[in-house]
Amino acid sequence: MSATLVAKNLAAGHGDRTLFAGLDLVVAPGEVIGLVGANGAGKSTLLRLFAGLDTPQEGDLRLSPATATVGHLPQEPERRPGESVRDFLARRTGVADAQAALDEATQALVEEKPGADDAYAVALERWLALGAADLDERAEETAAQLGLAVGLDQPMTSLSGGQAARASLASLLLSRYDVFLLDEPTNDLDLDGLERLERFVTGLRAGTVLVSHDREFLTRTVDRVVELDLAQQQVNTFGGGYTAYLEERERARRHAREEYEEYAETRASLEARAHLQRNWMEKGVKNARRKAPDNDKIGRKGRVEATEKQAAKAKQTQRMIERLDVVEEPRKEWELRMEIAAAPRSGAVVATLRGARLKRGDFRFGPVDLQIDWADRVAITGPNGSGKSTLLGALLGRLPLDEGQAYLGPGVVVGEIEQARGQLFQRPEAAGEPLLDAFRRSVPDMAPADVRTLLAKFGLKAGHVLRPVATLSPGERTRAALALLQGRGVNLLVLDEPTNHLDLPAIEQLESALASYQGTLLLVSHDRRLLEAVHTTRRIEVADGRATER
Repeated sequence: MSATLVAKNLAAGHGDRTLFAGLDLVVAPGEVIGLVGANGAGKSTLLRLFAGLDTPQEGDLRLSPATATVGHLPQEPERRPGESVRDFLARRTGVADAQAALDEATQALVEEKPGADDAYAVALERWLALGAADLDERAEETAAQLGLAVGLDQPMTSLSGGQAARASLASLLLSRYDVFLLDEPTNDLDLDGLERLERFVTGLRAGTVLVSHDREFLTRTVDRVVELDLAQQQVNTFGGGYTAYLEERERARRHAREEYEEYAETRASLEARAHLQRNWMEKGVKNARRKAPDNDKIGRKGRVEATEKQAAKAKQTQRMIERLDVVEEPRKEWELRMEIAAAPRSGAVVATLRGARLKRGDFRFGPVDLQIDWADRVAITGPNGSGKSTLLGALLGRLPLDEGQAYLGPGVVVGEIEQARGQLFQRPEAAGEPLLDAFRRSVPDMAPADVRTLLAKFGLKAGHVLRPVATLSPGERTRAALALLQGRGVNLLVLDEPTNHLDLPAIEQLESALASYQGTLLLVSHDRRLLEAVHTTRRIEVADGRATER
């Protein structure tokens, strides 16, 4: 079914804080719209409004036809206790709700309730449109194609991070909504998954609105960009794809700055002229008074006329100032300006694995022989589930080996951002601690005021520092982890998918910080632009529990 989503004059906010206002947007069939903006600008909020999960403060939303289906896939798919992979896929594709509605309509039909025929017809049409009739068959096929080597009746909570990412991708590929709302769909996907997702999105006949931090994915998929500019409190629309958006945004910002500077310079010049004219006028009045006893009427008249002329000029200049079209100064965007604090260098050999083997459930890792030396900058790549995070855990001594040896050199100070972003609550009781307290446990020598200042620099202000760390969003947890790297010195930096949940400006700041970092770096990422931007000296490919230098 072809469907169109129309938003008119939408506004949303939190309490007294406005996120956006006056937003107009038409999502047409087959169109892919990229939604961009800093964290906290309201991107996820807007998707929830489009999905009908929240109510706007102002404005209207219209879906044409009204019976069209809208699929909202949030950035953190909920893994519910006791829910199987099969049930997860049915829920995420909308089939579970459609089945419940069809069962209810069928029961009403059996009971011969008024209007049951029409209700059944509508429920059946929706059930069929969402692909419920052959979902099981398609699910088995899609799971096999994605390498999701688990039974569909296995609990979702038992899946590894890589397997859960594949299940989430499968739920998207199996979906048959009329409008798709995708919030960070690229998170945790490997290169194969990203390519499959790109083909799926670009091949959709349905209208799509997506939020993503993956610049390459945005470049390859979106037709139009909607920017929620938090700094300027504006909603801007750009046609022509993501690359064209970056170019047009840069031009628009440059022109806005030039226009303001021209206005400010003109106003300052006029105000200086008006000030000078007023001074001359006041001097003329004083001179006229001082020479008032003078019987030279002609001279006195001339002085008065000169004074009056200066007063008229001053008034004219003032009117010119008042007639100027006011140009507001463009507000500067918040910038992370991140640095990675350096610890004294470690020894020449940072970490080694010799004949390392270990088992994690059905997964076999090794044998792996690997040596990381001082100032190595290593990119670690490979499919999800291949053993990249296991390799990091073994190198750092966090995972005990079944065979072989692991060695971490003397003087090595590790700074890590791991995939789950759990550094701040590794102790079970820490999850309920306020962010301020949990952070200070990692940097006990830092004063509370300095901790607050550092966290504020990373966008975590007064409203965040007293919240339990377990309630922080994925993006907030990532920012807290980055702040920790700046708060304590490190000489071995370990980053496992660091760009997940970061907004685009913060990713650019991270790239800049990595460029100036002088220690040893282990970087696991599927972000193609990040891997191109960050200088590395070695690349290790991990596949099926083995590590190979490329």
